[in-house]
Parts: sequence; structure tokens; C-alpha cells
Amino acid sequence: MAVIRILPHPEYCPQGAEVQAPSGTSICEALLDNGIKIEHACDMSCACTTCHVIVREGFNSLNEMDENEEDMLDRAWGLEPNSRLSCQAIVDHKDLVVEIPKYSINHAKENH
Repeated sequence: MAVIRILPHPEYCPQGAEVQAPSGTSICEALLDNGIKIEHACDMSCACTTCHVIVREGFNSLNEMDENEEDMLDRAWGLEPNSRLSCQAIVDHKDLVVEIPKYSINHAKENH
């Protein structure tokens, strides 16, 4: 089981948070399962970029990015070399440090 440390985000977790994630779980699922309501407008089907995160530590322990995710990430606000769609980034056993960008491309939020 890995620990995901989420850096403070003004809306989703102002104080930051630490959650445990079983191997094989996506970052998005781990956050949602622990009460961090990250956006995921496409219901985790890799069809949007609202769940975009920046993996500050542990990036190389995640599964490889496929071409579809790479194409979607090109549309993400604030893209960095260690960006991932949290719905596609599968946790292994290594701990992670994740930053949720302040903004997404969504102008309106869904009630998930």
C-alpha cells in the first residue's frame, strides 16, 4: 500500500492530506475514496483533463502513459513534464507526492 501526500489546494484540501492507496488503484480513485473530491467530469474514462495532477515525487513508479492519455494531457491547463491524468495513473507500492493544479479547463463543475 502506498501513501499519497496531496499538497495543499485551496478548494479540495486546504491543509493538504495524506491517503493510503492499494496497489492497482488510480490516483483519482484513491483521492475520491478518501473524501478529496477532485474533478473527474468524464467519469474517469480518459476523455477530459479535469483530473489532471502533477506528480512531484514518485512519478516513475506509476504505470506508463498510453497514447490516449498523452493526447488528452496536451489540453490540460498548467501542463508540466510530470503531469498525469489521475484517472489513468495507477499506483504501485511507492509513496507519491501529488499537486492538484489550481485551475482546470472546466468552466462549470459537475456534482460528482
